[in-house]
Amino acid sequence: MSAQIDAVAVPKPRARRASPHRTRNLIQNAIVAVIVLAGLALWQIAADRHLINGQLFGSPLGILASAHQGLTTGTLLYDSWVTLYETVAGLLLGSIAGTGCGLGLWFVPKIARPAEGVSIVLNSVPKIALGPLIVIWFGSGMSSKIWLAGISTFAVSMIAATASVRELDRDLLNLFRALGASRGKIFRKLILPSAVPWIFSALRMNIGFALIGAVVGEYIASQAGLGHEVFVAGSLFDLNTVWLGIIVLTLMASLLTLIVRLIEERFVTWKSDR
Repeated sequence: MSAQIDAVAVPKPRARRASPHRTRNLIQNAIVAVIVLAGLALWQIAADRHLINGQLFGSPLGILASAHQGLTTGTLLYDSWVTLYETVAGLLLGSIAGTGCGLGLWFVPKIARPAEGVSIVLNSVPKIALGPLIVIWFGSGMSSKIWLAGISTFAVSMIAATASVRELDRDLLNLFRALGASRGKIFRKLILPSAVPWIFSALRMNIGFALIGAVVGEYIASQAGLGHEVFVAGSLFDLNTVWLGIIVLTLMASLLTLIVRLIEERFVTWKSDR
């Protein structure tokens, strides 16, 4: 009987093949790049000819100068590392805790619905409002930013995990039970594999939430980080450095999203291209 249970698994269609639309995607990316470069050129021309106020809007060359200065002094790399560490640590903390709680509710179905309602309420709370409390409780160091990023991602992960259990294939679940599978074996062989796509979807969404949590914490109280750099530059009306911080944060979010997507393709090989 145990061998029969082990043989039952979530159906995995054949591995995905290379996208047939790769050429079209390359063309679309090239068009986007041309549009971005044209916009930057127009922005610089407008700033040089005083069609816009360069002090209020900055300029591409000014941003490059700020980047060169930050790289030369090392502050840009250090601040980027601090924010990246806080974001990744908070992302892992909140995602692991939220996913564990959401999947664990499968063992206690009587409290699953109320707990899911609580997680939805927690998700609706503005995380910025929690920032001062977290800083007071955990100090102005990196730990407060990590906790704020973790709190920002916890509810989303828990909601996604509970939804994956709720949308489980009931026929497969009944089959496992008919074969006499224990709850632990059902969890390992059915619940976890079925939840993997949901977990990665929540992880991609949580990248932005974790980054926002870390930056908000740096805004409130910090001595380093891109949020701190942007806040100080904004106070000094240094718009080029502000733009630089925004660009680096955008690149950081894009890099983390790419990493998560590559990991997902490694573990969720049966997902087909959309």
